[in-house]
Amino acid sequence: MQPSISFITLTVENLERAVAFYRDGLGWPTDGIVGEKYENGAVAFFKLANNLTFALWPKQSLANETGLPHDNHAPTNVLLAHNVPSEAQVEQVLLEAKQAGATWVKPAKRTAWGGYAGYFMDPEQHLWEVVYNPHL
Repeated sequence: MQPSISFITLTVENLERAVAFYRDGLGWPTDGIVGEKYENGAVAFFKLANNLTFALWPKQSLANETGLPHDNHAPTNVLLAHNVPSEAQVEQVLLEAKQAGATWVKPAKRTAWGGYAGYFMDPEQHLWEVVYNPHL
């Protein structure tokens, strides 16, 4: 796995309020909430320096997507994403993570929005998504 983070996702209880804080309060540029037509898809993206993307996603959506519980101490509070250029590399990185001691949360599969993603937790219970996004 290459040492990079593509997305930092904070999960939130109120997506509209969180978007307003970052967009209107801090002045971060965004297209607003997108993906509402997909199940668990409503999300807001903010482009940061160095090709890093900051995302806001409802806590319940991440819990639904991963099958993990939604509570104040759940690993669904933050999601780190590692984007790769192909579906095969998603599988390769997930295997590398497992061999390194990660726990698989959800095997890779096609997403509702046309990508391909799987999830694992590191030994400290931090949640990672490995994802191929053909739209980036």
